[in-house]
Amino acid sequence: MRSGIAVRGDPARPGIFTPSQAIPTPLTYHFTRISRNAKTGPMPVTTTSKNSCPSSCSYRAGGCYANGGPLALHWHAVSEGHRGGSFEGLLEDVATVRRGALWRHNQAGDLAPSSTGELDVALLDMLVQANKGRRGFTYTHYEPRGANRDALRRANDGGFTVNLSAETLRQADSYVSIGCAPVVVALPSNARQPLRTPEGRLVVVCPAVLGGTDCLNCGLCQRADRSVIVGLPAHGGGARRVEQIFLEEDAA
Repeated sequence: MRSGIAVRGDPARPGIFTPSQAIPTPLTYHFTRISRNAKTGPMPVTTTSKNSCPSSCSYRAGGCYANGGPLALHWHAVSEGHRGGSFEGLLEDVATVRRGALWRHNQAGDLAPSSTGELDVALLDMLVQANKGRRGFTYTHYEPRGANRDALRRANDGGFTVNLSAETLRQADSYVSIGCAPVVVALPSNARQPLRTPEGRLVVVCPAVLGGTDCLNCGLCQRADRSVIVGLPAHGGGARRVEQIFLEEDAA
């Protein structure tokens, strides 16, 4: 495991980092150079320990796809500190990703918090700096308000795409109206056709779920300026819980 000393980017030398200050967080990060996940395709992916996930995520109590299958075993190992390392190590790994290449942050886990419900803005800014020249993307359940909203907007403007993860169509409408980041929304497991939100916004089903492509060859979730919401059909052992939240809240 690498040291727990944080590093900050040198604006004059993109991708180069210099020691700064210790990061007071117990999060653990794991970097996979080539994913073997058929849906993502052979791209670099990361995994962050479970304590990164915000309490606002309804799937913490059941429904998270990462709590099932081989990914669950890997996520547990990272969360227990048996695999992975520090945020410093994450930045070093991201800076080695080929320029122009697509990569996914957090196949499991979320962005780093500074306190309950609040993103660590400084760490997110450093990650955006490490991503310069690369096509990184991720998803977050942190609510887009206050400092979170501003940091998310800055990340997307800076080339690191952070998608807001909505649990219902109404929440997707609400997130789009904030205007700080692109939006994805969980859908019932059998969803395969485009649909509309209550306010008429178009939701297209994830092309990698429909077949014939993978995240590496699609890249739709990395496009911060897209005009559509991406729908992610529920899958895994928690799919029923995801569907329950979707149907109950959108029927209200």
